[in-house]
Amino acid sequence: MHPSKRFSISLLVLAELAGMSLWFTSAAVLPDMAREGAIEPVRQALLSSAVQAGFVVGALVVSISGVADRFDPRRVFAISALLAALANASLLVTVLGGDLAISARFATGALLAGVYPVGMKIAVGWGTRDRGFLVGLLVGALTLGNGVPYLAAFLGGAEWRATVVAISVLAGAGGLIVLAAGLGPHHAKAPRFEPGAIRIAWTERRIRDAYLGYFGHMWELFAMWAWIGVASAVSYGATLDTAAAESLAKLTAFLAIGLGAVTCVVAGRVADRVGKAEVTIIAMAVSGTAAVLTALTFGGPVWLTFTLIMVWGIAVIPDSAQFSALVADASPPHFAGSLMTFQTAIGFALTIATVQVAPILADAFGWPVVLAGLAIGPAFGIVAMMPLRRSRTATH
Repeated sequence: MHPSKRFSISLLVLAELAGMSLWFTSAAVLPDMAREGAIEPVRQALLSSAVQAGFVVGALVVSISGVADRFDPRRVFAISALLAALANASLLVTVLGGDLAISARFATGALLAGVYPVGMKIAVGWGTRDRGFLVGLLVGALTLGNGVPYLAAFLGGAEWRATVVAISVLAGAGGLIVLAAGLGPHHAKAPRFEPGAIRIAWTERRIRDAYLGYFGHMWELFAMWAWIGVASAVSYGATLDTAAAESLAKLTAFLAIGLGAVTCVVAGRVADRVGKAEVTIIAMAVSGTAAVLTALTFGGPVWLTFTLIMVWGIAVIPDSAQFSALVADASPPHFAGSLMTFQTAIGFALTIATVQVAPILADAFGWPVVLAGLAIGPAFGIVAMMPLRRSRTATH
C-alpha cells in the first residue's frame, strides 16, 4: 500500500471509530440513566430507535441531494461529526428520557449520516481491487466505535455523565482528524445534483440484490447490538446477582461488538479473493445459527451464553462492508456515494422497527423468542445474495 494511501486510510479509520462511538452512547448507559430518572420502557427504547430514525432522515437527505458526491466528503464528515458530538453532549442538560433527550438522539443519528456513508465514499476512492478490504477496514472501525461506549460505561460504572462527556470529546476529535486525510485517485465528483441517480438502485440487478441482502442483515444487526447488553443481563441474572449481571453484560456488549471489528478486516481480505457475496452468505449463516443457539441457552450457564454471544458478535457484522462494496462495484463512480448512502438509509429504516419492537416483544414473550426471531433476517439475506456469487456470475 502506497504511503499516502496508508496514511489517509489510517486517519479515516481513526475518524470513523471516533465519530461512530456516538451511536450507542445512550444504550450503554441506559441502566444507570433509568435508575436515576425512572425512564419508562417505551422511552428507553426511543432513546435507541431515535438514532436510527434520525440516521434514516439524514441519509435520505445526503443521498437524494448528492451531498457526498458533490462536495468535499472530508468537510461533510468533519462538520457532521462535530455537530453530532454537540448533540450527544446535550444529554447532560436535558431531562432524562424526556422529549429533548430523544430529540437530541434523533439529531445525533441524522448527523451521523454525514459520517458513516460519507466515510465509505472516501474509502472506495482509494482502490478498486482491494475495495472489499478498504470498506472492511472502515466498517471495522465503525464496529469498534459502536462498542466503545460500552467499554467506557463498564470502566466508569454508574457515572454515566462521564461516559457521555468522554464519547462526545472523542467524536469531536474524529471530525478534526479526517480533515488531514487525502482523497484517492478513484474519487469521483458528481457534476451536478441528479436525484434520478437513485433509480439505478432498482434498474441494476446487482445493486438491487445487494440491497435486499443488506436489508436481511440489518434486520438482525442493530437489534442485536442495541439490546444484547440488556438481554444478556437478564440471562446472567438467572444465576448472578443484579450488580454482577449488569456489569458483565456491559463487558459482553463491548466484546460482542468490538470483536466483530477484527472479522470485518479479515473478511475484507477474503472477499477480495473469493468473492464478496460468498463472504456475506457465510457470515449470515453463522450469525443466524448463533442467534438461535443463544436463545436456546438463555438463562443457562453464564459461560455458555457468553461464548455464543461472542460467536454471534464476531459473525454479525463482517458482511456489512461487503454489501456496500458490491454496491460501489456496480455503481457509476460519480454516484457511488449517493447509492451507498441510499442503501444505508433504507436498511436503517428497517432497524427502527426491530430496535423499537424488540423490548416490547421481550416483555410479552421473553428475550429467547426475540433473539431467535432475529435469525429470520440472515435467512432472507442468504437467499437474496445467492445470485451474486462469483461462480454463478461467471457462468452468466
